[in-house]
Amino acid sequence: MRPIITAELVNGPFGDPALYLDFRFEKRALLLDLGEVNALPAKKLLRLTDVFVTHAHMDHFAGFDRVLRICLGRDTALALYGPPGFIDKVGHRLASYTWNRIENYPNDFTLVAHELEPGGRLVAARFRSRSRFERETLPDRAASDGVLLEEQAFRVRAALLDHGIPCLGFAFEEKMHVNVWKNRLAELGLRAGPWLQELKQAVMKDLPDATRVRAWWEDGEGRHEQLLPLGELKAAALQIVPGEKLCYVTDIVYHAQNEAAVARLAAGADRLYIECVFLDQDAGHGERKGHLTAAQAGRMARAAEVKTVVPFHFSPR
Repeated sequence: MRPIITAELVNGPFGDPALYLDFRFEKRALLLDLGEVNALPAKKLLRLTDVFVTHAHMDHFAGFDRVLRICLGRDTALALYGPPGFIDKVGHRLASYTWNRIENYPNDFTLVAHELEPGGRLVAARFRSRSRFERETLPDRAASDGVLLEEQAFRVRAALLDHGIPCLGFAFEEKMHVNVWKNRLAELGLRAGPWLQELKQAVMKDLPDATRVRAWWEDGEGRHEQLLPLGELKAAALQIVPGEKLCYVTDIVYHAQNEAAVARLAAGADRLYIECVFLDQDAGHGERKGHLTAAQAGRMARAAEVKTVVPFHFSPR
């Protein structure tokens, strides 16, 4: 079964880091890192609901202004996630502009910025256009196991890594794929219909097998309904398989603590996007700059037992 997202390195392996995750069945997208995003048309930027920033070096955060400008005046909200100190950086960026005419916009575009603290707390603040992007402190919460965003079909986790400054690595994890065998439905005397989405949601929520599911459809003879146990439908007509896991790691020093953290974050990933800034002969230069060589990235990928490695963030050297 196909993953629920497609992934695209916005600027290829040599340009600013930015990985665009586009949902196949929703008008929605996520962005991992916020380097230059001029290559993305406005319609793609307007699909964004959540942006995850590894750290605020310019090549990872310079796209903020373009996203802000495209979204202003639209009926949309955007959640941002970053490392310690990130909320202040978002606030300073917003404060660098003059907003005396923002009240003329009919909508209230809202940014909610989060930062993951070393103790595992997720701190949050809101910036609303109608209040000229003044900072409003929101309640913080525990980010158990580094989970930044949890939804029915997927979660996004983060790990704090070392780049000489705190830096985040990210994992996008689909929870499961639920595939319906329509020929087996027919053997049960059932037909496909909107009720299958409710069936999939029941499985995703891990409801008890005794839960009654209403199967219904309409045809030329009218409306048909049956109540069946969830467990019976799972056994007879569903295929449940693990979802895809995609990880993103860039701008980190090569040392044992980072290697262990990446191994935990990316364990068994289907795809690992990982920086390969320098060749091994430039390892000393990479250590001074806080970046990985291709060989070091390969060792990290092997330790995590990932299936596919996608190298990026190459140095022009």
